[in-house]
Amino acid sequence: MSVTLPPPIAAYFAADSAGAGVADCFAPTGAVKDEGRTHVGRAAIARWKAEASSQYDYVSEPVAVEENGEQVLVTSRVTGNFPGSPVDLRYRFVVAADGIVRLEIGA
Repeated sequence: MSVTLPPPIAAYFAADSAGAGVADCFAPTGAVKDEGRTHVGRAAIARWKAEASSQYDYVSEPVAVEENGEQVLVTSRVTGNFPGSPVDLRYRFVVAADGIVRLEIGA
């Protein structure tokens, strides 16, 4: 299934697949909340992504998108070598002119 994503979010999933450049998709003071921890700023986001990528190999395929005001909710099927794979995760994005301002990842 193919979905159309807003450009900054499409760039995020493309960078995630490539394994590099995820932090560049965010505004300078952007934030990611994942697994109960919040990472603020591009340097912290780059560290978060590097740590997550070193633990598991995975593929994330967006399967649904819903826009609600300033929030964009993307459901993605994540498959890899982690416990519970595959899983559908919800990515809640808030986007501004200078990139992704906030991303929350959860089930």
